[in-house]
Amino acid sequence: MVQSRIQYQPATREYVARRTAEGKTGREIKRCLARYVARDLYRLLESGAAAA
Repeated sequence: MVQSRIQYQPATREYVARRTAEGKTGREIKRCLARYVARDLYRLLESGAAAA
């Protein structure tokens, strides 16, 4: 999922460019993005459970 976001989502590309400028490696950036996706998914599941 992270790889496809890097390829197709402009906001994620900007994030990768910013983190690369900070000196992060590709592996570290992908790890950060995976955490970001997990947090978004968790929030989505939590809000869906409350609505049901």
